[in-house]
Amino acid sequence: MQVADILKPDAVKTIASCTSKKRLFHDLGELAEASYGLKASEVIEALVERENLGPTGVGLGIALPHARLATANDVKGIFVRLEKPLNFESVDRQPVDLVFCLIAPETAGVDHLKALALVSRTMRDTGTCQKLRANSDAATLHTILTEAQASQAA
Repeated sequence: MQVADILKPDAVKTIASCTSKKRLFHDLGELAEASYGLKASEVIEALVERENLGPTGVGLGIALPHARLATANDVKGIFVRLEKPLNFESVDRQPVDLVFCLIAPETAGVDHLKALALVSRTMRDTGTCQKLRANSDAATLHTILTEAQASQAA
């Protein structure tokens, strides 16, 4: 599995201003609907439910919200770069500006975990995060994310 397998170019966006986690989840839901045909309201509800179990802010300005959805047929990725960092109740209490969201089928099991591990490895790379923070063009962000794995493997 590679980032390019789960992240479509049109599922990447820079958001100038996001005032709350709830608003961010709405933006993620709308992107999921526009990019993958998933119902925005179902995505939002699933993300909120998962977040209620515990914050998905992993530290260093990164959040990895994820949820399982009955209507998803495979693992889907959505990436958002926030121009203004958002309080996300992260483990290190730092605001979040890089958000990689995963939506997986309820039955995904191992594929969901593999995708989460892949995204986590990709986002742990400080060079990748620096490039993501230095760019706001969606196509460039997609290229950085999909090429990061190839350069790590080399």
